[in-house]
Amino acid sequence: MKRYIIPLLAIASFIYAIDYTITRNPKRGNTVPSAPPPETTSDTTVAAEGLVEPRSENISLSCPVSGLVTKVYVKVGDRVRSGEPLFALDDRELVADLGVRRASLAAYQARLVKLQQAPRPEEVPPAEARVAEAKAQLGDADVQVRLIESVTDRRAVRQEDVERRRLNLQAAQARLDEAEKNLVLTKAGTWSADLAVAQADVDQAAAAVRQDEINIDRLTMRAPVNGIILQNKVRLGQYAQAGILSDPLMVFGAGTGLHVRADVDENDAWRVRPGSPALARLRGNSKISFPLEFVRFEPYVIPKQSLTGNVTERVDTRVLQVIYQFKDPKAAVFDGQQLDIFIETPLGSHREAVK
Repeated sequence: MKRYIIPLLAIASFIYAIDYTITRNPKRGNTVPSAPPPETTSDTTVAAEGLVEPRSENISLSCPVSGLVTKVYVKVGDRVRSGEPLFALDDRELVADLGVRRASLAAYQARLVKLQQAPRPEEVPPAEARVAEAKAQLGDADVQVRLIESVTDRRAVRQEDVERRRLNLQAAQARLDEAEKNLVLTKAGTWSADLAVAQADVDQAAAAVRQDEINIDRLTMRAPVNGIILQNKVRLGQYAQAGILSDPLMVFGAGTGLHVRADVDENDAWRVRPGSPALARLRGNSKISFPLEFVRFEPYVIPKQSLTGNVTERVDTRVLQVIYQFKDPKAAVFDGQQLDIFIETPLGSHREAVK
């Protein structure tokens, strides 16, 4: 039995291995695309790659300072007018500081008003009363001096008393002068230099209030112009970073209608003329096309960037960018969509180049 069983098992294993290999081998067939790629039908056209964008180009919105997002006023697709709020950052610290500075401004303003209204009507009568008192004291001192000087017998009075009464008279005269000058000072009101200092304090406090108000207003990002929200990466509670971001907080588009930015290879750039019409074909279905109108050239020829959205991804050629607009403002395309562009060129220039 060993002479027959072992060879039969070997043959059966070999047959099973062949069958397993054949049945498990993936069958590869030709994949037919849903629509053939677009082709030019004329030797007078220049092919280019196009990217749909708003009239203003894509505006990447950021914030002037970093902070916590506390409010989001818009969503993707919303049309907003210039100055409307988009989102806001946490402003509690600045609001509290603004209250302190407004209180300081109110105190400085009250002090300025007090100085401007000086003297108070109630302050003049006491000053006048002090002048009258000083006059009475001066009169009494004068009487005392005349009395002691009227004594004919110098042995009846001491010379010390005479000198003391004369000094009292001089002191009374000085007090009267002081009271009269204080009365004049009171009636004159506040000195102009003091008013200037008080006004400067008010201006400084008002500037501090305006500074806080501006800083608070800066925490609310607003639409720069009339437009539409194309992309929104802002979420409540998110910490928004200031500056240029690789992934912008919001992408904004201004203007009505869409443009197409066509990248023309530098080798074909000489064939494109201002005003040349073009035809855009939709990728995925080349049967759908849109006629385009020339808008302008971007006069600076730039290194070509592959249309993946990554600005660091480049190829070894340069392109001339030509801006077109859709003849049909209701063309069924989306911002950021890629199109194949075919630009008509003058037949004569092409033939001259061939010759």
